[in-house]
Amino acid sequence: MTTMTFVERRQGVVATIARVALFWGIAAALVATAHLKLDRVFPWGGAAVEIGALITVAFCYMRFVARQATVDHALLVGIIWLLLAIVGEITVASYVHHDWFALLGSPARPMLRNVFLFAWVFAPALFARSEAVD
Repeated sequence: MTTMTFVERRQGVVATIARVALFWGIAAALVATAHLKLDRVFPWGGAAVEIGALITVAFCYMRFVARQATVDHALLVGIIWLLLAIVGEITVASYVHHDWFALLGSPARPMLRNVFLFAWVFAPALFARSEAVD
């Protein structure tokens, strides 16, 4: 492997990480906003809007950024999004000094929380290619 190939590959990995983080930030902002605005008034409708926003951002990521990505890539992105959501909730909770469950849902509703956990992981995989295209 030549030096130029290594540098190009490294720049590609850094760009991919930046895009994954950017789209997670967009998804997290939309989910948190929907949670704060809708969850008190209409919990199940708010959850549907939050999951819809998450799936919409996953669609945009997979169609506009990672067009040729397979299910492996999409699941890795979903796992990273879930980890970022967990870290984000812990960070905000420690900053505001009380519980904050806008990204993953409240532990008081465990079934809905499980749906959110699965949605973060599997939303990108909904729009992935089943096999690599050469």
